[in-house]
Amino acid sequence: MTASDDYRCGMVAVIGRPNVGKSTLINALMGRKVSIVTAKPQTTRHRILAVHTGEKEQIVFVDTPGLHRKAGRAMNRLMNRTAASALADADLILFVTDATHWTEEDDDVLKRLASTSTPVIALLNKVDRIHPKEALLGIIANLATRGDFAEIVPVSALKNDNLETLMAMIPAYLPVSPPLFPEEMYTDRSEAFLVAEIIREKLTLMLHQEMPYGLTVQVERLVREESGIAISAVIWVERDSQKGIAVGKNGSVLKKVGRQARLEIAELLGARVHLELWVKMKSNWADSEKDLQNLGYEAP
Repeated sequence: MTASDDYRCGMVAVIGRPNVGKSTLINALMGRKVSIVTAKPQTTRHRILAVHTGEKEQIVFVDTPGLHRKAGRAMNRLMNRTAASALADADLILFVTDATHWTEEDDDVLKRLASTSTPVIALLNKVDRIHPKEALLGIIANLATRGDFAEIVPVSALKNDNLETLMAMIPAYLPVSPPLFPEEMYTDRSEAFLVAEIIREKLTLMLHQEMPYGLTVQVERLVREESGIAISAVIWVERDSQKGIAVGKNGSVLKKVGRQARLEIAELLGARVHLELWVKMKSNWADSEKDLQNLGYEAP
């Protein structure tokens, strides 16, 4: 791809409190699934790049973990550092809020943004839930008093409302630059990473209460063979008591997760998939920075 003299390219950090819809927004803007999505906070744990390449621009969205108020565990501290480091590299920041309610964690994110000179577009997400629609004007006016935003854009990531307007707005904030990534590339993450995330998503959707926060997934083997792709993955839990929950009665949870994950992985990789899942215990891995790094969590 040959970039013209007015081609624009830059990094767009997507920031907000946990569970505000950042990953749903990026997937909607990309028109494909890049980050896993569940209704549970802490679903996004990594810095994930989503690369949109157009005729006159390349927008590199940076999906980040939600910024946490209480960061008592090593994993929460690491996630906060990951989100904060994305701000330092950004040419533009999309600050995502929930139009239905404001929280103290939103205030915490704003405090972090106060020290940056990078332009910030505030996104009021989930506007499809605002009734009557006239109430939105007051919500926008209230948000405008909270910070010095370049723009305030009401959107619904779930309903694809106003996303074309947002996409048209972004390039003006990016520097004139050739593309950073090849045209066909849509994420910086490996196939093994994407596979592990799909498995973790299915587990998180199936398991309740605190269990999803005490598990992670590591792909140990991904091999392309004549008959398809052979994948072996380990589901790591923190305590012995969690192993039985992750496996389920007579292996029911593991079987269902394996079936759902296999179908999505086969669609992603375009081949038949043979998936083997194992559940193992690593005591308090989420409280150990060394264990976190060994399990693929980056330390900015």
